[in-house]
Amino acid sequence: MSSDHAVETALENRLMSNGIYVTDVSWPDGGSDEPVDGAAIDLEYETVAEASFVTTDEVSAVVRMLLAVAEERGWTPGRLEATSLSTDGDRRGHWHVEGEWFAGLGVELTETEFSQRVLATVSRPPEAE
Repeated sequence: MSSDHAVETALENRLMSNGIYVTDVSWPDGGSDEPVDGAAIDLEYETVAEASFVTTDEVSAVVRMLLAVAEERGWTPGRLEATSLSTDGDRRGHWHVEGEWFAGLGVELTETEFSQRVLATVSRPPEAE
């Protein structure tokens, strides 16, 4: 990890129990020890999943953990850009969550609508299609 943000450390520690290992977190808008509402996040992680592509389980785990950490710290995440790698470093895919989706979750978006939007952003590497 390139810096020592409390959010990064909490996210990294919690995702390990799901076989997801954070390799890099960056804050494109700058950042401080604790992000402000709407702060964008770029996340790269490795997973021990056997699939050569991003799975719904890993997307769900990352989003759940990020939301739990954000709630504990009293902020709402901005756009999340996530890149999934195999433990060999091969790119398994990419996905994202718009900041407005986080802000609208439970207000104008149900959990199902939120999940559908996020899963629709998942891209796979060409060799996995």
